[in-house]
Amino acid sequence: MNARPPACPPLAAARHDLVRARQLLAPGDLATLAQDGAVRLLEVGCAGAGAFEAAHIGAAAWLDTRILEAPPLFNKVDDAVLLQALLAHGIRHDSTVIVYGRNPLAAARAAHLLLYAGVLDVRMLDGGFGAWCAAGLPSVAGPGRVPVAAHGFGAPFPGRPDYMTDMAQARQLLARSDAALVSIRTWSEFTGATSGYSYIAARGEIPGALWGRAGHEGDVNSMSHFQHADGRMRAGAAIAARWRPGGIHPGRHNAFYCGTGWRASLAFFYAWLMGWERISVYDGGWYEWSADPANPVLLHS
Repeated sequence: MNARPPACPPLAAARHDLVRARQLLAPGDLATLAQDGAVRLLEVGCAGAGAFEAAHIGAAAWLDTRILEAPPLFNKVDDAVLLQALLAHGIRHDSTVIVYGRNPLAAARAAHLLLYAGVLDVRMLDGGFGAWCAAGLPSVAGPGRVPVAAHGFGAPFPGRPDYMTDMAQARQLLARSDAALVSIRTWSEFTGATSGYSYIAARGEIPGALWGRAGHEGDVNSMSHFQHADGRMRAGAAIAARWRPGGIHPGRHNAFYCGTGWRASLAFFYAWLMGWERISVYDGGWYEWSADPANPVLLHS
């Protein structure tokens, strides 16, 4: 059991600004739900389970994103592999699955893929593990809950293929007046001043893409345009207001992308919480697009 931190102001209140408000949990709400043995609570990360085993929410199991995406482009694994990964964690289409992370982007990556798979009740802890600790709630050490595998998904898989966009579909969306590719990258990445990544050499942007913002320059884990400093989601109306002048609105199909999918997944999940229906993630993002010499590249600077 970890020591209780100093008293903090309340971390969350009812989110009346969100159409799917019940899918974004305050720590206290999660503490109640986690007592239900039917709930699948997952801490999601990618750097190994060391930090998880040192301290995590008591009912949680560990999920490594390396079983959800594969090199060299870190796209989603094949559907058959994704299905087996979900079944191994006891997840069916009718499961209640709650994700959280030390890095909210990892949790968002898993949340998007769960929704793509067709899981009907996907929720996220607002502010992640940091919010849990700041609320003074207990953590435990050890390997975590051992999932009991599910024998079948119980529904066609994937249930929402429209939530995923591949490169061919991305090219098609660029030609449509009722659709947009939305770049969830910093301004320096969008204009081509930097690629943003140590492992992506190409600089520039997809011609015709709209700038959807991201976070602090030089930090691909920052989503400060969408989150408060403590990692909680900003008001949905504030996010929509930042998007609207750039032509990003729920009246068109918006395919979010970034470098390899994590920041785009968070933008997708927030748009989904806001009730936007025609949304997807272009999974390959800038990494995949720029790796194909047949694709045009725009340098703004």
